Amino acid sequence: MHVTHLSLADFRSYARAEVRLDPGVTAFVGPNGQGKTNLVEAVGYLASLGSHRVAADAPLVRIGAERAVVRAQVVQGDRQQLVELEINPGKANRARINRSDRVRPRDVLGIVRSVLFAPEDLALVKGDPSERRRFLDELITARAPRLAGVRADYDRVLKQRNTLLKTAVLARRHGGKGADLSTLDIWDQHLARAGAELLAHRLELVAALQPLTDKAYEQLAPGGGPVTLDYRWSLGEQEPPAVLGREELYERMLQALGEVRRQEIERGVTLAGPHRDDLVLKLGPAPAKGYASHGESWSYALALRLASYELLCADGGEPVLVLDDVFAELDQRRRERLAELVAPGEQVLVTAAVDDDVPGVLAGARFSVENGAVERL
Repeated sequence: MHVTHLSLADFRSYARAEVRLDPGVTAFVGPNGQGKTNLVEAVGYLASLGSHRVAADAPLVRIGAERAVVRAQVVQGDRQQLVELEINPGKANRARINRSDRVRPRDVLGIVRSVLFAPEDLALVKGDPSERRRFLDELITARAPRLAGVRADYDRVLKQRNTLLKTAVLARRHGGKGADLSTLDIWDQHLARAGAELLAHRLELVAALQPLTDKAYEQLAPGGGPVTLDYRWSLGEQEPPAVLGREELYERMLQALGEVRRQEIERGVTLAGPHRDDLVLKLGPAPAKGYASHGESWSYALALRLASYELLCADGGEPVLVLDDVFAELDQRRRERLAELVAPGEQVLVTAAVDDDVPGVLAGARFSVENGAVERL
């Protein structure tokens, strides 16, 4: 799969941008702050409905504009599709596929698939559990776009359940008898049903990622591993069993919610479920977080992305590989190894401040990005 044309309107720093792209390697080169990352961020947004740089949509709209539009022509095999997202902060976003607007934004998921390497990836190793949960859930959705609906259902039920619990806490603090919690059992069932589905896919994903991540780390840093991915859940003190069906996960989550209900009512927040889980990354016998060096952390983050790429390729159709200002962060050895690993990709998009930051093995098209202009060299 590759993008043949990228069109932006009022996206980030661009009032307008039209970029024709070819298969193979394309590098966007120019000084920092000129809009290189904005271009690849737009590709990532089409793939995930989110940005790797900000959590909200508002910063994606050019200052002074009401909305932004990202559009791409995509080719997979002999099939071409035109996909478009209209970003409306504070309102519902809109989507179009082949000019038809009878689609929801999440219906575009799967048309553009990408794997992005960026300096922000260090947070996968050094950051909070939310970073690793997001990594897992975005990869799950990239592999099976229908699961965007499961994630949305879980988040919606979690929010409503938390609201009910907070209402009980506030009522008690103000001397009332407490809120009516008679519906809490119903919310537990809804949360457990969506949570079991999400959890099942996470556990399956971690099992699939484990050998691929270990392999990728060995390729990037020979002899530096092994690496291990351990899923830590909030449904009990023990780690999740290797094999557990949806119904068993559903029952286990209902049980866990029952066990912590008293604490939840006291604190006003849901204390068990996938939203409180973590992916523990180990390097050798120790957790990478807090123990791995800067170079080891970089290698680990890159290995996770390379493993993601391998999984998506195995599912059918290569994703677009995006390397956003990555090579400047790496030593010469890791830079060369990473370049050799990604060079065969069907489409590789690279950003760099100077030409020298792009390894020679990634020869291909070059664009100059400066003062809001994107020019092919």
